[in-house]
Amino acid sequence: MKVQEENAAYDEINVTPMLDLAYVLLVVFILMTTAAVQGVQVNLPKASNTPSLAKPQTKAITVTADGTLFLDTFPVTMEQLESTLMQYKAANPELPVVVKGDATVQYQSVVDILALLGKLEITQVGLVTQSLVK
Repeated sequence: MKVQEENAAYDEINVTPMLDLAYVLLVVFILMTTAAVQGVQVNLPKASNTPSLAKPQTKAITVTADGTLFLDTFPVTMEQLESTLMQYKAANPELPVVVKGDATVQYQSVVDILALLGKLEITQVGLVTQSLVK
């Protein structure tokens, strides 16, 4: 190991402390920028938890807890529902339909209705749910 004389000039620079400082600063900047960037602030519109039945041609199919089917407010069977929707579809090819199912109803009942709507080629279908956020 060389011994440095007191009056001799330094011809080497120890860069290790500078690199340590640069790495620490880099990590701090990375953490601060990822914490500060959370996206663009946008004032989002508020959604309603009620179906939009503003259009008079919108039909509502309801399945109660005991499995009873209603078209708007009239009780129907699956066959009556199919024939009635076929008539509405003939009158309006873009027939919008919303399906409301009770939370305790069997899933198969709602799937049967969705299959019927697919068979009748009704593509504007909405499922009504209750909003969890109050």
